[in-house]
Amino acid sequence: MDDESHRPGENADLARIFEASGYSRKALAHRVNQLARDAGLSRRYTHTSVLRWLQGLPPRQPIPALVAAALGERLGRRLAEADIGMAGAHDPLETMGLDFPRDPIAAVRGAAAFWSNVHRRQFLASTGFAASAYATPVTRWLAVPEAAPTPPRGTRFVGQSDVEELWAAADDARRQDSRFGGGHWKASSVSQCLTQEAVPLLNGRYSEAVGKNLFSATAELSRVVGWSAVDTGHHDAAQRYFIQGLAMARAGGDVQAGSYILGTMALQTLLAGDADQAVDMAQGAYDRGKKAAAPRVLAFIKLMESRAHARLGDAPAASAALRQSEKLLETIRPGTRDPEWLAYFTHERIAADATEIYRDLRNPRAALSWNRQAEAMPQGSYTRSVGMRLAIVGTTHLQQRDLDRGLHMGREAIAVLGQVHSPRARSYVLDLVGALNEWKSEPRVISFIRHARAGLAHLN
Repeated sequence: MDDESHRPGENADLARIFEASGYSRKALAHRVNQLARDAGLSRRYTHTSVLRWLQGLPPRQPIPALVAAALGERLGRRLAEADIGMAGAHDPLETMGLDFPRDPIAAVRGAAAFWSNVHRRQFLASTGFAASAYATPVTRWLAVPEAAPTPPRGTRFVGQSDVEELWAAADDARRQDSRFGGGHWKASSVSQCLTQEAVPLLNGRYSEAVGKNLFSATAELSRVVGWSAVDTGHHDAAQRYFIQGLAMARAGGDVQAGSYILGTMALQTLLAGDADQAVDMAQGAYDRGKKAAAPRVLAFIKLMESRAHARLGDAPAASAALRQSEKLLETIRPGTRDPEWLAYFTHERIAADATEIYRDLRNPRAALSWNRQAEAMPQGSYTRSVGMRLAIVGTTHLQQRDLDRGLHMGREAIAVLGQVHSPRARSYVLDLVGALNEWKSEPRVISFIRHARAGLAHLN
């Protein structure tokens, strides 16, 4: 028997009763619509809806009871929701993307289902972050970060040039995200690449070398889309993209990519307010990746750890992790294994983050020192980062009780961030506004706050 006929989630109970009833899919949909109308509900199910029910995607309550009633009419007996495999039916899309199968083939199938349904589910209407959602994926990846090679299954031949197109798409998405923000269509449209390009390739036929590269490229694409979701404040969707990216890295046996994705997950966890767990995740990513990942990847992970320690107010730990990040970057020499997809992570990037680290530690002198090293970042390429750093520096000046410079930097930050679509950047301006509390009655501060609110309306 083939995998397709017994794929996880298929509703075998419904399939058996549906066949016995003699209904066509169209006829069953029509009868359920009639029963729904009689119950005062407006529904327009079609034969496609019935196909999805058979595939294990039941309708929302109270429709499962009506499906059971329609089938029971034909069979001449009463059926319960449990009889048709819909007992306690819930929308499976609510948990789709959160699973982390041990089996690589099941992982591909699950990722494809999530990427194909993410917009239907309207995940973007939800912004919640659940730390518990990372428990199983992180634990399983740390235990076994690379799975056995996945045997090719399809007939389409996949070559290296196909995979290079995915890497190019991920690279372009990173640049657009940094320049325009995650809410811009140029950054967010890459999600279509996962369903339209990556999934058909994953289901194709390829050599082991091409396959490993394919899984790595797909993992990075999912990570990039996840980061755009973080930037727009949609942590629910972001978690699912990161989990599926981690699953693809594991399925391809790429420990380096998995470590990088877990480091990004640690940063999201930090931004969502759980700095303590972020430390654990970053340390786990580093420990698992230290024998397999390139120095630049490990430097990124250590920087994430430093940021988490700083948010916890642990200056010694933050400084130690920051120094380690610098040292790792300094070990890179010509010929050193160095992934192109992380080329953006430079000393200037470390300096920009260090500015924020020491702002969080309320050490404005150190923050301003690091800021001078970050000024080489070109605004045209790193618009969002430059704008957020201006807000950070403005807050740092306020920590020094320099109101003039604080307001000046705040205005510059709002001007720069006006070019991006990034609700995440909003929090940095809000931090600066919050630091103005003791001067809130001064006319120029009142004027600035009014100006900031207008700017925040664009960023939100």
